[in-house]
Amino acid sequence: MALRGKLRELAIGAVVGALAMAASSQAQAFESGYPGWSQQPGITLGGGTAAMPPPGIYMFDQLFTYQAKLVGPGTAPFPNTIPSHGTLLTNGFIFVPGWTFLGATYDALIVQPWEKADVGAPVNISPSGIHNTFIVPGELSWKLGDSGFFIKAGLGMYVPDGTISGPNGLGSVGNPWWTFQPNLVFSYLKDGWNLTANFYDEINTRNTITKYQTGDIFHAEFTATKRIDRWTIGPIAYFVGQVTDDKSSAFYRGAIASNRYSLWAAGALVGYDFGPVQLNVWATDEFSASVSGGTPILPLSNTITKGYSVFAQVSYRLWGPEQAAPSPSKLIHK
Repeated sequence: MALRGKLRELAIGAVVGALAMAASSQAQAFESGYPGWSQQPGITLGGGTAAMPPPGIYMFDQLFTYQAKLVGPGTAPFPNTIPSHGTLLTNGFIFVPGWTFLGATYDALIVQPWEKADVGAPVNISPSGIHNTFIVPGELSWKLGDSGFFIKAGLGMYVPDGTISGPNGLGSVGNPWWTFQPNLVFSYLKDGWNLTANFYDEINTRNTITKYQTGDIFHAEFTATKRIDRWTIGPIAYFVGQVTDDKSSAFYRGAIASNRYSLWAAGALVGYDFGPVQLNVWATDEFSASVSGGTPILPLSNTITKGYSVFAQVSYRLWGPEQAAPSPSKLIHK
């Protein structure tokens, strides 16, 4: 979920160290301002809506691949942009107990991502491990009568329990800080249509090792699909960008590798309902990327990854409460 940003962080740290461009050992591994994200852009496009499923326990398994290159002003010293690739495997559980609050249906979920990344020459590294666990203690979904409109609001958090290494804690795929994620989702679900807009913000605490703090990351993800018999198909798109400034620290002597960025992507989704299992496959291509605000003393400052993603997800119900049997008809004797 933080894969593309992590690739860039690793690339910057490795190139800076290899080229010995910094004045001191502390300055050899600048935190890149984390222009990545804890939640992978586009990850909710595979069926996430504002509606709740029936009561039960659900599971989903998701496989993701990303093929990209670094772009931006910082790539000027390198005639060939640096390739970045990655694979993400995610397992998640959704709990829908059937509770209601303020007229809304309640759910909770927990998600565990596993990542493998590699960055090509001149970096040549390939870390792998466990990314931070994502926990949502609660979401509330409101159904607006029979209009087909739904609204969902919730608060999630990424726990800093992933694989951590390196002098700044960013040498592997985990992040040494908490990320809080409020979200708001709007959906129109009627006559086979799924028109959904999902908005969420990532609010990061300070890096527990370096005391650097990344600014807020805003996501907007859009789905417009139509179900035809068992098939689902339609266009998708997303935006992700950093909307507040980073706060550097003494560890980096106040420097920032990049401060703000924005990415736009579009693509398509195809899904099939097998009955007990639903399969969705979707792909996006980043057609616009920009980055700015870095301290221009490092190679690869002011860079961002730009490429295409492919997701595949299967989701299914693990358990549901047994439906109450109908009451036997009373025999009436005269």
